[in-house]
Amino acid sequence: MEGEKKTIKSRFKKVCVFCGSSTGKRNCYRDAAIELGKELVSRKVDLVYGGGSIGLMGLVSQAVHGGGGHVLGIIPKTLMSKEITGETVGEVRPVADMHQRKAEMARHSDAFIALPGGYGTLEELLEVITWAQLGIHDKPVGLLNVDGFYNSLLTFIDKAVDDGFIKPSQRNIIVSAPNAKELVQKLEEYVPVHVGVVSKLRWEMEQVGYNASLHAGMAR
Repeated sequence: MEGEKKTIKSRFKKVCVFCGSSTGKRNCYRDAAIELGKELVSRKVDLVYGGGSIGLMGLVSQAVHGGGGHVLGIIPKTLMSKEITGETVGEVRPVADMHQRKAEMARHSDAFIALPGGYGTLEELLEVITWAQLGIHDKPVGLLNVDGFYNSLLTFIDKAVDDGFIKPSQRNIIVSAPNAKELVQKLEEYVPVHVGVVSKLRWEMEQVGYNASLHAGMAR
């Protein structure tokens, strides 16, 4: 029927989005977060993110939730105060700390996307890139390079490749595009180029071991 939204079948069930707890100073960042949320909804892909309703995190989560998609916010208990992060839409999963947050976000996701953000976004992004480099996972990692926001980071990475700190094949771990539709399509088509990926069972066992040691430490 005319006016019906077209649904594109995706290989992903859930995508993790890293992004700023600020909206930034330019409207293009806000627009990109909403556009990404709508793109995920159009493909019936659910969202995993860091929880809360402030900044770009709030915009992308509200766009997915408002479009009927499932939203999972994983947030450390110390940041759950509404005065700090606002109210999370959808499902909220409290965790002990930032380390467990990243492990849980990765475990529940089939791919990763970074919107513009600051230190926290970069830290989360670079960790999942490093995990791919080490073979801990083979999930695609995408940069939503809004109006060239990540150009300097990509230039730095290319310099690291040229100077021998990153293998040329590992440069291909990162997928980038200027808009959500193009980026998600590239992620759909992504084929891992690195070898030696840790099995899913071993990955999950490592997370269980990490969580067990964490809780044991807290119990002391």
